[in-house]
Amino acid sequence: MTGEFSESWLGLREPADAQARAADLVEMLPKPVHVIRDLGCGTGSMARWLAPRLATPQHWILADLDPKLLHYATSHVRLPEVSVEGALSDVTALTAADLDGTDLVTCSALLDLLTEAEIDSLVATLASARVTALFTLSVAGEVSLDPARPEDAAVAGAFDEHQRRVVDGRRLLGPDAPAYAARAFEKAGATVVTRPSAWQLGPQLPELTAEWLRGWVSAAQEQRPEVGGDGYLAARLEQLPSASVGHVDLLATFG
Repeated sequence: MTGEFSESWLGLREPADAQARAADLVEMLPKPVHVIRDLGCGTGSMARWLAPRLATPQHWILADLDPKLLHYATSHVRLPEVSVEGALSDVTALTAADLDGTDLVTCSALLDLLTEAEIDSLVATLASARVTALFTLSVAGEVSLDPARPEDAAVAGAFDEHQRRVVDGRRLLGPDAPAYAARAFEKAGATVVTRPSAWQLGPQLPELTAEWLRGWVSAAQEQRPEVGGDGYLAARLEQLPSASVGHVDLLATFG
């Protein structure tokens, strides 16, 4: 499984990610947590956010399919009593043996890129190993813009359809992923707690808000070229709206 994530985009969104994540879920983690595997680690932003919130010592296994991002991540997670290693690997190939000695599996902005079968397999692996999961910032399909425009609902609907598209024979779950994953974990015997973790964008974050708008509208128009019309994006960029972009954080623990 691959995702289209550039180092610049991941860096741009990191402060909004950090502000949005549900920090109270960290307090619910079964202790101790010393070995953490981060799936689809990108630039390592999850480790930079979570490691300072956990007791030390810690060892992070940063896993990603992109060798450039993996090199960046392993070079930019530097904290006292926190060691790091990189694993060039695919989340869909994770096995219980990979999790031997692991206390926690994390991911960020990943579940919506998976299929039902891939989430089922991931959950089964975690259940077999009895490893806690903290999965943050899964797209929830909830976008609210202020001031509103008449075209907003059609753009949002087309974007959600794009998130559920078929890629190389794989139908992505998109905004259905958080609820599907929660049900899958519960069926596997886990205790599941979810929290909203919406981005709060707007003129106070002009670069990120503008880049998000470009990506949001582009994906929507790739799915349905007619939505928004030619002037929608230009008007939104000229006067940046305040935007709440819904995500869900999920904690699954096995007793």
